[in-house]
Formats: sequence, C-alpha cells, structure tokens
Amino acid sequence: MRLSTRIGLAVGLTVPLLVLASGWLLLRLVARDLHQEEDRHLRTRAAAVAPDARSLLRAAAAGRPKAADTRERRLYTAALDVGVRVVGPDATFSGGPQPDTSVALPAEAAAPVTVRDAGRSWRALSKPIQGPEVSGTLWVFQPDTADRTQLRLVRRRVVMTALLAAPLSGLLAWGLATGATGPLRRLGRRTAGLDPRTSTTRLRHEPTGVKEVDELASTLRTVLARYDEQAARTAEALDTARSFSAAASHELRTPLMSMGTNLDILAAHPDLPEPDRTEVLTDLRREHARLLGLLVMLRELGRGDLVEAEAFRAVDVTEAADAAVAEARRRAPDARVMSSAQPGLTVHGWEPGLRLLLDNLLANALAHGRDGQGRAAVTVGVREDGQEVVITVDDQGPGVPPESRARIFERFQRGPDSAGSGLGLTLVAQQAALHRGSVTVTDGPEGAGARFEVRLPRAGGALPRRRDWLIGTAGANRSQSSHKDSS
Repeated sequence: MRLSTRIGLAVGLTVPLLVLASGWLLLRLVARDLHQEEDRHLRTRAAAVAPDARSLLRAAAAGRPKAADTRERRLYTAALDVGVRVVGPDATFSGGPQPDTSVALPAEAAAPVTVRDAGRSWRALSKPIQGPEVSGTLWVFQPDTADRTQLRLVRRRVVMTALLAAPLSGLLAWGLATGATGPLRRLGRRTAGLDPRTSTTRLRHEPTGVKEVDELASTLRTVLARYDEQAARTAEALDTARSFSAAASHELRTPLMSMGTNLDILAAHPDLPEPDRTEVLTDLRREHARLLGLLVMLRELGRGDLVEAEAFRAVDVTEAADAAVAEARRRAPDARVMSSAQPGLTVHGWEPGLRLLLDNLLANALAHGRDGQGRAAVTVGVREDGQEVVITVDDQGPGVPPESRARIFERFQRGPDSAGSGLGLTLVAQQAALHRGSVTVTDGPEGAGARFEVRLPRAGGALPRRRDWLIGTAGANRSQSSHKDSS
C-alpha cells in the first residue's frame, strides 16, 4: 500500500474519531449548561411563589376555605410554567406539570435533583416554608428536556459531521500526501535502477527542500559508498590471499627442497657418520626456523594490509619501546640493549603494529649490527620533535651502504649471509606508512654502525588508500616512500 494511501486512510479514520470525541465533550457541556439554566429557572420560580405558598398554608391552618381557594389560585398563577406542590401538616396542594403523587420525593432538595416517573424525568427543588403558626414544604417541578430536544439535535449534528468528515478528510489527506511524497517517489525511481554489482553509476540527488527525503538520499549515498569501500577491501583481501599463497610457495620452495634433500640423505644413509649426521640435522633446524619465521612475517604483512581504522587508538610509544627492549634482552642475553626514551609520548596508532615495528628494528640490529668481535650494542631512543614522535635504533655494526638504503625495505631483500626471511624491514616500512610516518637509515651518530629513524605524527591520519605490501609482485617491489605518498 502506498504511503499516501496509508496517510489518507489514517486521517480518514482519525478525524471522525476526533469529531465524535469532541461531540461527546460538547454534549456534556451543553447538557450541563441546560441543566444550569433549568435550575436557575426553578430557583427563580420558587422564590416568586414562596409568599403565596406561605399565605395558602396560613389560610388553610386558620380554617378559611374561601381565602385558601383564593390563595391557591394566586399561587398557580404565579407559578406560570412550573408545577407546584405545597405540603402542609394537614393538607397538600398541587398544580401544574409534576410527577405523580405516588413517586417518592427526597426528604429535602435544597439543590435541584432529578426525579423519574414512568419514563419521564423532572427537575425538582424544595423550599421550606416557615412562619408564625405555619410550616410546610414548597416543591417546584419542571420537565427535564435537556436530553430530549436540544441534546438530540446536537447529537445528530455531531454524527452527521463525523460521517462527512471521514471521506472528505481522507481524500484531502491523500491529495496532500501524494504531493508531499512526490520527491520520495522521484528518489525511488532514480535508485531503482542502481545495481552496485554491475554498474559504477551512483545516486545523484539535488536538494528538494524536504529534510527527510534529503536525509534519505544522503543515507543511500553513504550506504553505496560503504558498499564500494567494502567491495574494494574484499578485493584487496582476495588479492592478499592470492599473493600470500604465491609468495609463500615461491619463498618456501628453496628451504623445502633443501630439507627434502637432507631428509633423503638421512633416509638413504642410516649409518651416516656422526659429524655428517650432525651437520645435516643442523641444516634441517636452520631451514625449519627460516620457514617458521617466513610464515610469521607473511602473516604479519597480511594483517597490516587489512587493518581497519577502528583498530587505532592512543598508544604510549615509550611503554611499547620499553617492552620491546626487555624482550630483546631476553632473546639476546649476550647483547647490550639500552633505552633512552622520554616518558609519556603517545601517538594515534595501532599498538600491535607499533610493537611489531620496534621488535623488527631491534631484531635487525641484533642480527646485523654486531662489531668485528661479534659484540652487539644497541640503543633505542624515543623523543618528541614538534608534532612528531621520533624512534631511533642505533647499532655498532658495519652500517648500510648508501646505494642499498632504499632497497633494504623491499620484500625478500636479504644480505648474502642473512638467514632471515627478508621481510623484517619491509614490516617496519609498512607500519611506518600505515601510521602516516616515514623510516630512513643513515650512519650511526658517531659515524659507525647504522641508525634507523622512524618519524610518526602524534595525531595520526587517515589510512593509505593503497596497502599492497604483500600483494606487490617480486618484480614490482617498491620502497616505503612510495607507499607513504600513495594516499
């Protein structure tokens, strides 16, 4: 059922009910006013005939029949249009319209009351008659016609008004609703042909001046935009899954083949001499660790590519750095890992990602930052620079040649003697880009070793639109700066 029809039916049903309710209230008010007018008339008549009633009772008590007859006629004449009944100690005089004498009257009625007699109702008022040598009660009566004539007329008119109001108000409301819902119908026609699955056409809406319609159009545009965003994110997730599979199969092939060869040697030569057997087992353990590390790194790259803005919040970088230093000391007890961090420095970021960034920088320094005697001395610094938080990791190793400083952040870039996955610094660059920051490598502060410096804006920012650190093919690796600028 159309909205205009619903509105027309609702109004067509509601208006008659309101008319009937108003009519009922009007009937009550009219009845009250009529009764008040009748009661006022009764009081006026009672006050007018009270002296004649007193004279009538006095003449009857004195035994003067002729005087009593005269007083009785004068009483009825003064009563005019009301019935009169005078009740004395020894006699009762009555005249005019009134209920039958068999109808019981109340003991007294100082205020008008309703008395019923054979289907008729009367308004009755009593007035005590007191004087020298006389006592009695004066009753005046008037037919109660408020519920038979005027009220019947008002009731009939209310019902007629309600019957006429139903179709007229319904048609009027339907016409007004049809005009008012015109912008909504036009919006419906424009959106009927939109199919985000097959077409990139989106809703174009000009303001109509109708707030509800404009808000609905804005909501529809928001829904379609979110659909496009989620569709893009779904496509990215599928590409990430495919790339994960391709990268994993490509990078795992060599260690798996090596492990298979070593296993074949063990199976073919059960009596292999102990030195050779130990060497084969060492190779197996090394390749196993490399496989495990590679899988972990690929998983973390995938998490970073798919993280949403809702996961970002205020993160204490100083606390994260202290935790990473403590973990590095546990993993490498022979190394000297020091922290120089300002307390209470926070950024708007993804806490697991920032911890991953710090852990990989420390792991890289412990692996490649040892001096000629194999000693590792690593210093982690966290300081504030304007609206940025700067993280530095210094080592005492051979450093990074200038021509290699951009390439080391690419995927699967390993040194000739590295046993790592080639993804640790890629994860660092990915997390720096996700936090709208940057990462660079320079010589150490004293000209020896390397310094990795990460700059993160404290307020953060929108996530980059392009997040393809895992999706990018091996032949299209890019440095972190390209991701940083891609949004």
